[in-house]
Amino acid sequence: MLGTNVWRRVLGGDWATVIGSVELDEGTNAVVAQVRPRRDSKRRCGRCGLRAPLYDQGEGRRRWRSLDLGTVMCFLEADAPRVDCPEHGPTVAQVPWARHGAGHTRDFDHQAAWLVTHTPKSAVSELMRIAWRTVGSIITRVVADGRAAHDPFDGLRRIGIDEISYKKGHRYLLVVVDHDSGRLVWAAPGRDKRTLRGFFDLLGTKRCKNVRLVSADAAEWIAEVVRERCRRAVLCTDGFHVVAWATEALDQVRREVWNTARRQGMRAFARELKGCRYALWKNPEDLTERQEAKLAWISGANARLYRAYLLKEQLREAIRLKGRRAIAMIHAWMAWAARSRIAAFVELGRRIRKNLPGIEAAMLHNLSNALIESTNTKLRVLHRMAFGFKKPEHLIALALLDRGGYCPPLPGRGAA
Repeated sequence: MLGTNVWRRVLGGDWATVIGSVELDEGTNAVVAQVRPRRDSKRRCGRCGLRAPLYDQGEGRRRWRSLDLGTVMCFLEADAPRVDCPEHGPTVAQVPWARHGAGHTRDFDHQAAWLVTHTPKSAVSELMRIAWRTVGSIITRVVADGRAAHDPFDGLRRIGIDEISYKKGHRYLLVVVDHDSGRLVWAAPGRDKRTLRGFFDLLGTKRCKNVRLVSADAAEWIAEVVRERCRRAVLCTDGFHVVAWATEALDQVRREVWNTARRQGMRAFARELKGCRYALWKNPEDLTERQEAKLAWISGANARLYRAYLLKEQLREAIRLKGRRAIAMIHAWMAWAARSRIAAFVELGRRIRKNLPGIEAAMLHNLSNALIESTNTKLRVLHRMAFGFKKPEHLIALALLDRGGYCPPLPGRGAA
């Protein structure tokens, strides 16, 4: 028969857990360990952890699912009395092996949370023998526990704001990252001023004053809320989005040239032009030999389209450089765009001039949404892995678990 200390290690209990008898329940074919908290851990509120007088015996003994032992399931069984907490009223007493309101032990929660960030849902459900909706509840508990232990908004100075589509039908999550730590600090369903104000409400007036830089795209509703809540912050317009505007303008010019060629019966020219899209889109250093040849053909076949390509590349180079030199290049570029007589780039020049303070701030402070774009890419991967979550709250918990730094190590493995 194994000793108490050995069973404590096998079952994952800590010093505050007293292990009684361990038996095999023939009816359920599961190992059941009788446990209880140590005397100094008894009669504490399950919500706040403060000592409180006994209220009643609750609903009697109950079981918590623990990690499997070999091929059989394992449960911890103990009394579940209620205490009369001065703050929370009658509440089930705290137990050291599980979170309040959970039907699983902490080790079980941690293993499921680790697995869900590394494997698809089918593997987690099969290995842990739980329903997928149960996984959502588990990761929500783990993340809530981690955020309660440490203020996620403490020390925010440079933040990035963006939205990501997570479901068909224009369903979006608004996400906020910390540029200094690289972590996702907040997310919520929606992409409007009311949703963003909810973040700043949580941040509070005092901490809003500490925010110095905010990176975002050129969405006016984001700028409006940032000016309203963080008056000391400088809004930086993401350079990636500016280059994307130029790429869209270039593609508009390409379509105009292609349509004109079709209408004039220049079918061979139009067909050749149709295959030049990627040669125009890609960065020069990434072009294949065939795409370089197509670009050389464009330079001789249509001066207007080639000039639009050069405008796009000049803007991309300015955004890439950063600093005072880049700002001077942007001003020169706007003058070039204004006299280019290419409607799409004339309009782009006006758009850039309208957003010039934010673009210049991003260049001076070398701040972009690259971090938040990489976070969004990872969230899309997680969403595909976690396909089946019905509630956005569970997806948000999964995102915070993986990108917010709340993913626990596997039980018994120490720090991640």
